[in-house]
Amino acid sequence: MKRNVNINEISDGKLYGLNDMVKAGCDGCRDCSACCQGMGKTVVLDPIDIYRLTSNLACTFEQLLSDKVELNVVDGIVLPNLKMDGSSEKCRFLNEEGRCSIHSFRPGICRLFPLGRIYEDGSFKYFLQVNECSKKNKTKVKVKNWIDTPDIKEYEKFVTDWHYMLKSLESVLEVSDEAVARQISMYVLSEFYMEPYNDSLPIYAQLDEKIKKALHTICFVGQKS
Repeated sequence: MKRNVNINEISDGKLYGLNDMVKAGCDGCRDCSACCQGMGKTVVLDPIDIYRLTSNLACTFEQLLSDKVELNVVDGIVLPNLKMDGSSEKCRFLNEEGRCSIHSFRPGICRLFPLGRIYEDGSFKYFLQVNECSKKNKTKVKVKNWIDTPDIKEYEKFVTDWHYMLKSLESVLEVSDEAVARQISMYVLSEFYMEPYNDSLPIYAQLDEKIKKALHTICFVGQKS
């Protein structure tokens, strides 16, 4: 999701890599679930997020859509996001104690917060959003420990490839009519979210092949439009 903001106004002015220390530690979010409420439709889910949710909850993407996830247009393409509940827009995965019930396999945006990503030159760096977390006296923590995700180098490569694939797709959408836009959205939903993955093969290898296939398809659609 694109944000039209000046990074110098929302960050501490620094860019971080995986091994850098950043002041994001919040004592395990003790007695706080503020970042799990009032987020609207902003917790957009990528294919890894949905893969982890469906695998750990033993459900399908369609079952998630019936209760915990919804679809919305993001920069011209239909993508899933976490569904919020009630007037306080509380994440539907929060339990009665205000704790995350899927913490060990929570989505990437949740792992990242209050960090953000800035994409440049085919890659990205992390930055600290200084006004997003209200917790006082935060401590320094290594970025890769904060994100706390398996196979983090492969994960970062996927995040990069996914971002730039969506950027390519967005360029096609800018010169396409509504019928083509619907076709592209359905292709992405079907190929990356609805179609089951092979649990006997590495997930990142499967996603790499899907992204290559999608880029080829996008170029073909772009030439026709």
